[in-house]
Amino acid sequence: MKLFLPKQHGAWAMLIIPFWLGVAASEFHWAHIPFFIGWLLLYLATYPMLLLFKKKKTSFYVKWTIIYFVPALAVLSIPLLVRPSILIFGLLMTPFFILNAYYSSKNRDRAFGNDLSAIFAFSLSGLASSFLPNGEINSSAIIVFFSSILFFTGCTFYVKTMIREKKNQTYKWISWVYHIGLIIAWLILGEWQIAIAFLPSMIRAFVFYGKPMSMNKLGVLEIVNTAFFFIAILFVII
Repeated sequence: MKLFLPKQHGAWAMLIIPFWLGVAASEFHWAHIPFFIGWLLLYLATYPMLLLFKKKKTSFYVKWTIIYFVPALAVLSIPLLVRPSILIFGLLMTPFFILNAYYSSKNRDRAFGNDLSAIFAFSLSGLASSFLPNGEINSSAIIVFFSSILFFTGCTFYVKTMIREKKNQTYKWISWVYHIGLIIAWLILGEWQIAIAFLPSMIRAFVFYGKPMSMNKLGVLEIVNTAFFFIAILFVII
């Protein structure tokens, strides 16, 4: 049986990066392994679940929602037993899922509001993974949360200027001002190391804008940029 997998390739980075940065912000606990597996399965379940709101191929999407969701709940019960209060993060993610469901029902999956809602939900996983070992959120976890939101929002602006909004001058200026503003803001706050983590994002927003680029090349460059961000933030929080 061929797996039914999400088509939003950029979401994989949002699934992985905040979670493991959150682990680095606190300390590794054995329950992080089943926690991440459950988090992965939950993400896979939400993809067909959100498609149900389009009211097409309902039985197919129900089948795949169940295939992923049932084992997700089973595996997530392990970190829940270790730290029952971690359930609060699931509750915090719920409004964002509802918002994503609304956009899906309106066939507006590519709307910026839908992207931003997903970014917040994914970034909350960093807080959850950092909370698991000791039941607390430290300053490093807060840095992970906000830097993840800001980084992936920048990625969203950039990708839109390269694909769907490549002829939209408004998006171009929003992307440029956003990326420059982030660097300046971090420097004003005295966080020069975090500013460095965002520097390649700013450079590519200017250098690559308006240049023809295949989806594969765009994807590879974003993987490299995301890897740099991950490593740079690691140096900040550890």
